[in-house]
Amino acid sequence: MTVSFKRLCGLVLGLAAATAIACSPAAAAEKTSFKIAWSIYAGWMPWGYAADTGLMKKWADKFGINVEIVQINDYVESINQYTAGGFDGCVMTNMDALTIPAAGGVDSTALIVGDFSNGNDGIVLKTGKSVADLKGEKINLVELSVSHYLLARALDSVKLTEKDVAVVNTSDADIVSVFTSSSDSTAVVTWNPQLAEVAAVKGATKVFDSSNIPGEIIDLMVVNTATLKDNPALGKALVGAWYEMMEKMAAGDEAMLTHMAKASGTDLAGYKAQLATTRMFFKPAEAAEFVTSPQLAKTMELVRSFSFEHGLLGEGAKTKDAVGIAVPSGEFLGDKANVKLRFDADAMKLAADGKL
Repeated sequence: MTVSFKRLCGLVLGLAAATAIACSPAAAAEKTSFKIAWSIYAGWMPWGYAADTGLMKKWADKFGINVEIVQINDYVESINQYTAGGFDGCVMTNMDALTIPAAGGVDSTALIVGDFSNGNDGIVLKTGKSVADLKGEKINLVELSVSHYLLARALDSVKLTEKDVAVVNTSDADIVSVFTSSSDSTAVVTWNPQLAEVAAVKGATKVFDSSNIPGEIIDLMVVNTATLKDNPALGKALVGAWYEMMEKMAAGDEAMLTHMAKASGTDLAGYKAQLATTRMFFKPAEAAEFVTSPQLAKTMELVRSFSFEHGLLGEGAKTKDAVGIAVPSGEFLGDKANVKLRFDADAMKLAADGKL
């Protein structure tokens, strides 16, 4: 997979929902072998490193289990396979966790909050100089993705709405070529590395990016809730491996960073540039604090509202309350009787206290 697939949202929700009940490991039980899916993105490269170097095996062995880390070339497909029961866990954004597995009926837990986009997603204009200049423009983006969400937040910041613009659904693979070669394309919303390419076009201006809405586009390790409950060793092994890697990254381990850069299709400088706009939570205490903050519920309120308004909670969702969300502060968003997305800080707190 290339980094470009990272931000694609659940356009195949129907398939995921249809297979979830029949195939998901909802009726989980104690077991010793697990499969975790990941796809290429700056903040998720450590999972590939853990698989390649034996670090995941070390932590799995500590708890007497086997954890297979599998790279899936298509980000959406990785989430669909998780939703269908092919994997016990998978990396994904908070919005996609809600709109694909949770909306598809699979009770899922955000076990690790790894980072949030802090400039990796942005809006670029060829001639305009501000968000207000988006009015009346045709905007190329991957429709119903977090790029679409970012656009909605940007428009709201200047009292505009989506009715004031024309969204043109454009493949992430075509964004750069469309913007650079077509006179009809004057505005795009995309993510890195494409964002860096379009922003470098002569005369272009980046007018808004995810650093303007910090903490809203969150990157997670999501695990099936029933599997996690029946197999706490899985959660401990994943969290233990993750924070050993975070310690190495925070220390600037050149060998590790070079390994991840090569695996992601760039060089060390390119990978460091991507990390510069990724707010990594290197310490488990930082991640736990982020998850337990009241701000998380406010963020998920924005995300679920956008998701419902754009039909991403499924055809059966009559209101945005259809899918319940639980956060560590004790607050529930939506239907308490149908909680399908849970944010859990317990394992990260254990890591912070050195009790794994």
